[in-house]
Amino acid sequence: MKNLIIITMLGLSWTFSFAALANASQTQTQLETQHLLNFIKTTQCKYERNGTLHDGMEALQHIKKKYEYYRDDIHSSEDFIKYSATKSQMSGKKYRIHCPGQAIQNSSVWLTGELKKYRSEKEKAVR
Repeated sequence: MKNLIIITMLGLSWTFSFAALANASQTQTQLETQHLLNFIKTTQCKYERNGTLHDGMEALQHIKKKYEYYRDDIHSSEDFIKYSATKSQMSGKKYRIHCPGQAIQNSSVWLTGELKKYRSEKEKAVR
């Protein structure tokens, strides 16, 4: 009986540990996604979608709609970029970013670069 209690307690502690880890990961994804949404909103770059240029606020509105649609498929910040901010699901055309003084780039490259920068800054702040 004593062994059963110990095994049960260990099982419960592992369950709570995994739940806490999953929750922490979800919170990290939410923070990163919010940062990327703010980055899109405040950019001076233009977001090209199906041949039409949009400012940050217009791009944000569209990407937020896609984010809501794909929310159940998004488990990481990389998923957010993939599902919400990479290409048109209708035409298949990749979204492109036009920044002053820079070469045009795919939005996935632009956002992944910003995500890496954000993570690096967060890591430095923790040290």
